[in-house]
Amino acid sequence: MPRPRLTEPLQLLTYLLKWLLLAGLVAVLAGSASAFFLFSLERATALREAHRPIVWLLPLAGFAVGWIYYKLGKTVEAGNNLLIDEIHDPKATVPLRMVPLVLGGTLVSHLFGASVGREGTAVQMGGALADQIARLPRLKPEDRRILLMAGISAGFASVFGTPLAGALFGLEVLAIGRMRYDALFPCLIAAIAADQVGLAWGVHHTHYAVLEVAPMAVRSVLAVALAGVLFGLAGRLFAVSTHALGARMRGWVAYPPLRPLIGGVVVAAAVFALDGWRYIGLGIPTIVESLQQPLAWYDWLGKLLFTVVSLGTGFKGGEVTPLFYIGATLGNALAPLLQLPFSMLAAIGFVAVFAGAANTPIATIVMAVELFGPAIGPLAAVGCIASYLASGHAGIYRAQRVERRKFDAPVADRPDQPETPPPSTR
Repeated sequence: MPRPRLTEPLQLLTYLLKWLLLAGLVAVLAGSASAFFLFSLERATALREAHRPIVWLLPLAGFAVGWIYYKLGKTVEAGNNLLIDEIHDPKATVPLRMVPLVLGGTLVSHLFGASVGREGTAVQMGGALADQIARLPRLKPEDRRILLMAGISAGFASVFGTPLAGALFGLEVLAIGRMRYDALFPCLIAAIAADQVGLAWGVHHTHYAVLEVAPMAVRSVLAVALAGVLFGLAGRLFAVSTHALGARMRGWVAYPPLRPLIGGVVVAAAVFALDGWRYIGLGIPTIVESLQQPLAWYDWLGKLLFTVVSLGTGFKGGEVTPLFYIGATLGNALAPLLQLPFSMLAAIGFVAVFAGAANTPIATIVMAVELFGPAIGPLAAVGCIASYLASGHAGIYRAQRVERRKFDAPVADRPDQPETPPPSTR
């Protein structure tokens, strides 16, 4: 006997109502947590800038954060990778302690001068808070996966003010070559609503203005594609170097709290010896400056080194804003060589280095449009896709899987990740 015609529409209505409610709850939690984090981060940054000698205490701050994670945070130390692993292979609810630990660890890192970002904190808070909702009765295991993805999207969107890019990031970051479209609606609702929750709390995101965009022409497309390759290599260098230093530190230093202590000594000494104040913290003023005027060619390299040392030795935070800095300043430096407007290429580098390092080209193309306007969209797409291809299969997230290769070549630089075999053609 055929089913009644209203069955599928009623199922769709139930699905929409269910995920409007759940994604809205995720958005309120993640957006509020991100707002508190951003306000606190602003205060920590202002305090550090007003009392610069505080950077000498970075080694002790690193030891304190390392000791707290060693005693209380072993189950959540994997951070973003834990969330991605739980989406791929659910095992246990992400401990709620991840929220205060990553929040406190990131604020301490910024207060005392480590070069770290902020997206990791917002994403981890969003994911951990969303996973607590999965404890509600009558939710299926598959619902938990989608809730985690919605938490990632909500955290990303609310910390950067880019709801569409945030929604796509939660779908795209899990695996190279595959997106989970079954989570598209929840991730979109969570990202848009979380951004609005942050704005309702009074969050103000940085405004980035591009002074000039080159016209679409063969020369400009080829020049941006070449720049994109270099952006991808920079993203790959960042990811590989951070992972390599982290592995070396684990091999050299058995006691975990000593690793950020050593990293703190190196960073603090380098700040005062090299006058490297512009390379610590988020570096947003330098990013804005890169869109307005030419900068020193080596700024991107300075930020890369300071961030690799900070993250590789165990300081908490994120990789994305430092990648924005690296890309923007590298684009600023490349612009005269490629005869492109420095403001435009800085903006493209801003998103393209991140596209290559995180293997998320679609999210970063949309982010370019959200941050810089639609005029830059086509050339930003060229730069992001070229960067994505040039970075190979390395990435900043070790738990990210390779579902489809970017091109017909072995995945030799991801030995920790087994390659997913192609689907059967039978």
